[in-house]
Amino acid sequence: MADPDRLVILIIGANVVMYVLSLLLNPRGMNLGLDPMGFLAPSNRSVVLLGATGTIPVFQLHRWWSLLTANYLHSGLLHLIFNMMALRQLGPLVTQEYGPYRMVIIYTVSGVAGFFLSVVARIPLTLGASAAACGLIGAMIYYGKSRGGAYGEAIYRQIGGWAIGILAFGLLPGINNWGHGGGMVGGVVLGYLLGYQERRRESLAHRLAGMACLALTGLTLAWAVISSLTYLFAA
Repeated sequence: MADPDRLVILIIGANVVMYVLSLLLNPRGMNLGLDPMGFLAPSNRSVVLLGATGTIPVFQLHRWWSLLTANYLHSGLLHLIFNMMALRQLGPLVTQEYGPYRMVIIYTVSGVAGFFLSVVARIPLTLGASAAACGLIGAMIYYGKSRGGAYGEAIYRQIGGWAIGILAFGLLPGINNWGHGGGMVGGVVLGYLLGYQERRRESLAHRLAGMACLALTGLTLAWAVISSLTYLFAA
């Protein structure tokens, strides 16, 4: 991949597009109140149509694919900005140490793992890129501890600060700690299973798996958008 950072920008772009679509699907339902965390929040109807996850979409609506699409939806402008800032900082670092294809595997699978645990924990409705971002944190925690040395310890301390910040943020009401925890554990496990550049260069299997994650994500998001528009126009 000629420009690995382009992959991070692509993921950020997909998140922004899905957020804008969630507002446009039901503009009258968006929140324009004074609460900063809820400002420009799309309606529940919009995010459910586009693929928010939880026990309601998965068990009542049988939308298992929402475990993937929920990673690209957000509950407000600040929610989107915070998650995209985290991805912009963590994504290039993970790409540098694991390679671009393994980065996208970690991001995708960790996000699904975090939301799967959320469903098991009976969270009714949830969304956001933080589960996937926590997967990147988990992968870098594993990297720093596994590599060791001055550089590894520096990475471990730096990313450990991110993990502590996530734990502190989780004390606020309405935060899906199951998603964060599941994503972080998923990142640690994937970091171990996939390996990192200094121990194992990216293989053909990594490239194929990474491209499969991108293709599956693109197709699932496209399906979510098309099915949402079809439902609204048919109503």
